[in-house]
Amino acid sequence: MAAEQQGPGGYRIYTLDAGIGNDGRHDLAVAVSDHNCTASAVYTRSRFAGPSVTLSRGVVEPQGVVVASRNANVATGPDGAADAAELQQLAARGAQAGPLLVASTGVIGRRYPIEVMRQRLGAEWPAPGSWQDFATAIMTTDTRPKLAFGTVGAARIVGMAKGVGMIEPNMATMLAFFFTDAAVPAADLDRIFRAVVDQSFNALSIDTDTSTSDTAAIFANGVAGPVPLPEFQATLTDLALDLVRQIARDGEGASKLLTVTVTGARDGGQAKRVAKSIVNSPLVKTMVHGADPNWGRVVMAVGKCEDELDIEPDRVRVSLCERPVYPDVPDADELARLRELMSGDAVSIAVDLQLGDGTFTAYGCDLTAGYVHLNSAYTT
Repeated sequence: MAAEQQGPGGYRIYTLDAGIGNDGRHDLAVAVSDHNCTASAVYTRSRFAGPSVTLSRGVVEPQGVVVASRNANVATGPDGAADAAELQQLAARGAQAGPLLVASTGVIGRRYPIEVMRQRLGAEWPAPGSWQDFATAIMTTDTRPKLAFGTVGAARIVGMAKGVGMIEPNMATMLAFFFTDAAVPAADLDRIFRAVVDQSFNALSIDTDTSTSDTAAIFANGVAGPVPLPEFQATLTDLALDLVRQIARDGEGASKLLTVTVTGARDGGQAKRVAKSIVNSPLVKTMVHGADPNWGRVVMAVGKCEDELDIEPDRVRVSLCERPVYPDVPDADELARLRELMSGDAVSIAVDLQLGDGTFTAYGCDLTAGYVHLNSAYTT
């Protein structure tokens, strides 16, 4: 295994079949540090945030995380809150670990099978596993595990994420976890991580829906010593964007990665609003799916940002797959070439508002019959 694929030192990984999914797959993952950590975490802003999120917000100096997959344990009342607290205790005891964050993902409105979980987590635990095992165990409707590895000097970083639907983050996103053996002071780690989240996970949208369970966290145990913080932030950003693209490509029913870049905005906030309007438009998403160079869908999505009063249609420039389509409208031959370009597995849209120096890139996917089919029978 290449060095950059080994992941950071000083952590143990456990995965178990806790009986949550009731299909024989490992559905519980735990990652713990053998050394004191600094950590940072951000969570969903949903008014229906689950007890895992509420519980984790109160954890001081977490030394790892336990993730329950295929059951969100949301809207389950006081019993669900008690179940989450018991899971936290059972996982810490079984992994011989300090305080743990708790994350949960899956169907909303159902309690954990806590009696089964209590029995299985109270039995002898398996030998420690791999980062790949962790990334696989946290999947729900994902078709493949999502990992990214990087190095900063002598230190290593691994990132893992899950999520393919109910993704329009408003803080962090689905579930995403990073572990490093770099020594990073707590205040610096929190500042860096929040900046990275804003540039990556908050730039992602699959279907405009914000999860009740979104959690993103990073742990740094310092085993490899200090690293240059600007380099650390740059590497962490690259890894987070790698995971974002993996999630977008694996969006429920997705066949294409969609990247939308807005430049020339009044400021970064305006650029983000316009980029999200485009990437979230069902008409744009179906245009991308059908490889139809209907640039009118893009200007529609820009135009519906009706509060952005300084956007002037005559100044806007639009490109599809790096080829101009507005205001210089393509001829028949160019449209045919665009159809060919858009038939690949990645489509880019660029919009220049020509107002200022604000920029933002959003990531998403096309909208297919597969998304409708999967979500029309999610619990049945």
